[in-house]
Amino acid sequence: MRSSVLLGCGGLLAAGCASMPDSGEVHRVDASPRVDADAQVRVFGVPPREGEGPNDIVRGFLEATTSDEADFKTARLYLTEAASRNWRPFSRTTVLEDGPNPSMGRPSQGTESESAVAELTGKQIATVDRKQAYRPDRRSYRTTVHLAKVGKEWRIDVPPDGLVLGTSDFERIYRSVNKYYFAAGDRDDRASDSPKEVLVADPVYLRRRIDLLTSTVKALLEGPTDWLDRVVDTKFPAGTKLVDSSLSLDDSNGLRVRVSGPAAQVGQSQCTRMAAQLLYTVQDQASAKVSRIVLADRSGSELCVLSPGEATAYAPAGLRKHAERQYFIDGEHRLASLSDGSDEPSRVEGPFGDGTVQLGSVGVDREETHAAGVSLDGRSLYVAPMSSGAERGAAKLRSTARNERDALSAPSWDGNGNLWVADRNPDRPRLLRLAAGTDEAQEVMVPGLGDGRIEGLRVSSDGVRIALLITRDGRTSLQLGRVERTDSEAGKPPLAVKELLSVAPQLEHVASVSWAGSSRLVVLGREPGGVQQLQYVETDGSPSNTPTLPGISGMDAVAASEDESKPLVAHAEDGIVRLPLDANWRLVTGKGTVPVYPG
Repeated sequence: MRSSVLLGCGGLLAAGCASMPDSGEVHRVDASPRVDADAQVRVFGVPPREGEGPNDIVRGFLEATTSDEADFKTARLYLTEAASRNWRPFSRTTVLEDGPNPSMGRPSQGTESESAVAELTGKQIATVDRKQAYRPDRRSYRTTVHLAKVGKEWRIDVPPDGLVLGTSDFERIYRSVNKYYFAAGDRDDRASDSPKEVLVADPVYLRRRIDLLTSTVKALLEGPTDWLDRVVDTKFPAGTKLVDSSLSLDDSNGLRVRVSGPAAQVGQSQCTRMAAQLLYTVQDQASAKVSRIVLADRSGSELCVLSPGEATAYAPAGLRKHAERQYFIDGEHRLASLSDGSDEPSRVEGPFGDGTVQLGSVGVDREETHAAGVSLDGRSLYVAPMSSGAERGAAKLRSTARNERDALSAPSWDGNGNLWVADRNPDRPRLLRLAAGTDEAQEVMVPGLGDGRIEGLRVSSDGVRIALLITRDGRTSLQLGRVERTDSEAGKPPLAVKELLSVAPQLEHVASVSWAGSSRLVVLGREPGGVQQLQYVETDGSPSNTPTLPGISGMDAVAASEDESKPLVAHAEDGIVRLPLDANWRLVTGKGTVPVYPG
């Protein structure tokens, strides 16, 4: 290992650090809750030594690219002047399972003393593109690095494309960050208290120790990732620039952001929405809870001020309106509910709780006023209020499937009050959407589905993303789709779910999925040849940095809230169980199935 490692003091190097004591007693020191970003070691590369051979130069360059230098100054010392000018380290990052393995090959052209070639190989697991978007991509990796003599010293004149990092280095250097943009266009919003505009999380990976707060704001201004770009808008006008080279919270935890360009000329309404994007984007990267966002022009004159309370109006329903209860189907196929503070379930009011409908699966809207229930035989979908005296009404949808497993999936509500369900009928498999939960079911195209079949679904509260369980060739995988409006041609569905992304490629069979945050899912699945496991995954397919979840015998369904403070609920061998924060699974009732949160 050629890289030098220095310990940081409170996230800073050298300057302001107390000297290391060399005498006295040893005392235990409790770790800070934010050690991941502030108190870890910092790594700096070692420059090339005089007379080093091609193999050492390649290894030194690769190690220097794992340093915490903002500009890769040391890594560039291993390159020729021309290669250093042309090398774009962030054009692409390739993540390998165990890091690149260099081996020297034969000289390319000229004599052996003038040029050399090294081959880098490894097991690729993912890539990060120029917009910092992570994508799982498992394959064999192989590329070449060309070296040339510069005077008497070897230097790299054709480096790898971007960065090539092992998983451990990638996880040390990078941190997942959610940027926020507004859902684009008409979302068919009919709920009276839902905002007309709602924020959507767009996860990217940024270097965690290179002024993360400032780089997060810059990434927000650069716009959404390519996958989400078709369905979201930014309120920052094109050409907006950040004036300050570094940002930090003030003494009252406010963040002042000076912008130049067209953003300094917008009206109050647009400025408020820009501030909302900023507040939700920087909140998780700030060292404390952000008390307000102040947007200002280059001279420092305030454009607008936004508090967290005011920004809540633009949050997705899953974060804006917290679920009051959890729900499940009891032993008599009726809808029951649980409150956070009680282990005593109670039946809901209305036809789903009084036994009028024998339920096989259910979905509760995010306002917790209506439910959608699929009959026990899976063939009929009903929508009714959860209130005393409410009537079941006629079925909103019927499947002609021959058996229950091929009939309707469990339904799911988005934050705009629209209802989604899949008809798994092999003769006519369809993804369907009922606007406002009451309109006639409309088919939604899924161009990337091919010969696969949708077994289950959970739509995000912003209505822009949908998690699908897709069975193909005997394997049930988890994929994330983007909900787009299509060209309004006669006879064609108005919506489509496009560009399916594999979210948990390591799992061979996914049994259950639920949204567990603005860009996080909780997944119950099994790896090839392995046992069933419960884990969090990010919507970009990257592993979550949350602790491993404890398993429980016989689990076949799990439910979570986008409010991450809420407990997980699951159906296991003993019945309905609940996992509060910092606790173990706790049995609620031995008679019940199909746990759900609103949504």
